[in-house]
Amino acid sequence: MASDFSVALSKMTEDLDLQKVYIAENFEEIKVSTFEVNRPGLELTGYFDFFDSSRLLLFGTTEFSYLSRFGSEAQKMVIDSILSFGPPAIIISRNIEPPIAMMESAKTHKVSILRSAETTSQVTAALFQYLNKELAPRITRHGVLVEVYGEGCLLLGDSGVGKSETAIELIKRGHRLVADDAVEIRKTSTHTLMGQSPENIRHFIELRGIGIINARQLFGMGSVKITEKIDIVINLEIWDNTKVYDRMGLDNQYMDILGVEVPTLTIPVKPGRNLAVIIEVAAMNNRQKKLGYNAAQELLSALGMDFDMSQTEKVIVDKWE
Repeated sequence: MASDFSVALSKMTEDLDLQKVYIAENFEEIKVSTFEVNRPGLELTGYFDFFDSSRLLLFGTTEFSYLSRFGSEAQKMVIDSILSFGPPAIIISRNIEPPIAMMESAKTHKVSILRSAETTSQVTAALFQYLNKELAPRITRHGVLVEVYGEGCLLLGDSGVGKSETAIELIKRGHRLVADDAVEIRKTSTHTLMGQSPENIRHFIELRGIGIINARQLFGMGSVKITEKIDIVINLEIWDNTKVYDRMGLDNQYMDILGVEVPTLTIPVKPGRNLAVIIEVAAMNNRQKKLGYNAAQELLSALGMDFDMSQTEKVIVDKWE
């Protein structure tokens, strides 16, 4: 599956600690842009009708066992036919030594050869996990992402509403900062969104009247986290006396982010409200709802009132576009 994003082959090699067996002259220019990895099977027999040349080629014990049936000239002819399509690179598992025919063909077609000591299954899993993250659909949004009791809370709101100040209070209460001001959101699976901070502003927080602080340096390593799943979106807005805010919590509202529906709350802000405590409660309550418990429903049941979930309409709140 092709992605709108790509990752440099050189960066992938470094991040996955792959050994460089042969580095082609265009190594630094090669980009990987697809999630899939190709373990050549039918291609070794000459069948290329559905061959995707944008995929990485993974060779393990099975592939080399098949190639060993041929002499060096036949091996080179088979490998030449595959590498002529120009795949990004060959990755070899189990530290297997590539045959001379493969080395010659790689040099001819300028295809780098990388190697890992892991098994073929382990290399495949590592590549899928890495590429799913690096090539995931993503957006960047203005907000603050904090981890509260294991729940990833994305705080949104107009500039100056108090998102960063709330994050500082949460840090002091033992929770962790992931991103302030800009949150990079990646869709790593059908139902999962991961958030992180751009690397150049990671761990920094802007506080009006004080300036820029480094949360990691000020509060310690335990106060920050590199990445976190987004479990709930909390909209902070200045209290509007003309607006009716949810007081029961019966209806679940959701926000659409990259096609994933995330539970969302709107919390009004006014002097005297302890936002850090409110967000702590929101995080714990969201976890309870995921486990199937809703306090409002229990209260109505205790009062002898019927609550028909079928009459509750799920609202999709899309403010991203």
